[in-house]
Amino acid sequence: MQLRITKGHGTGNDFVLFTDPDAAVDLTDERVRWLADRHVGVGADGVIRAARASSIEGTESTTAVWFMDYRNADGSVSEMCGNGVRVFAKYLLDEQLVAPDADGAIEIGTRAGTKRVVIGTDETGADAFTVSMGDFTIGDDLALVSAVGLDVARPALAVDVGNPHLVVTLAEESELSRLQLAVAPQTDPEPVSGANIEFTVPGDIDDETGEITMRVHERGVGETLSCGTGAVAAAMAMRHWANDAGKLDTAPNTWLVRVPGGTLVVTADGTSATLSGPAELVFSADVTLD
Repeated sequence: MQLRITKGHGTGNDFVLFTDPDAAVDLTDERVRWLADRHVGVGADGVIRAARASSIEGTESTTAVWFMDYRNADGSVSEMCGNGVRVFAKYLLDEQLVAPDADGAIEIGTRAGTKRVVIGTDETGADAFTVSMGDFTIGDDLALVSAVGLDVARPALAVDVGNPHLVVTLAEESELSRLQLAVAPQTDPEPVSGANIEFTVPGDIDDETGEITMRVHERGVGETLSCGTGAVAAAMAMRHWANDAGKLDTAPNTWLVRVPGGTLVVTADGTSATLSGPAELVFSADVTLD
């Protein structure tokens, strides 16, 4: 089977994308793993199929025409990907599958609901994409996370952004740099559906803006250069901690999250959040799927 694929990334979080309107391609775990393999395949953190929402079971409630059928590098299905949805928006626009509405926005169906993506430009004039991520929730109980490079297990706050996250805060960037995230961190208790795990270090925080440095281990993938939903989870966890600690009368709603692949901007509005950042398409090619 010949497949036309495109490689794209958002702050270094990279994806293989292809169009399959009727979801006719048998997208097995083995095929996803081959596409994502960096040695014998194309190489990516995940694979995204562009399918019509009407062709994907369980998407009857979405108002979007196109659905982001997202798979992790190991073939497992994921509910949502904050970097992936921006890259997917860029792909749909470049492939002329959608056109922005009067407000410069498009709608995308995901397993975490319909996401609205506004297309704009950053200070350099490059494309920038702002995604309405929807509601987030913060758990009541702390889990313990162990990782290679940490001296002792650290408490983690559970944050759900349409997919599950555990956020750990560290005191210094030297602690962050010592982590060996090629080895999956261990959690106690283990989340039923697994979780992405964010390790964060707070930076400057004032009344308007907070800063965070972050590394992440994604379930089904490993360490990635960036994680969009993880950036939202980290920012909302840090905002929650800053409020509880009484560091400020009111913790800021806007957060700059610095990841190895660049910088993302997270803005809270009550119990919902938006994520802003770049998206780039790198190349297209024809590949043969066995």
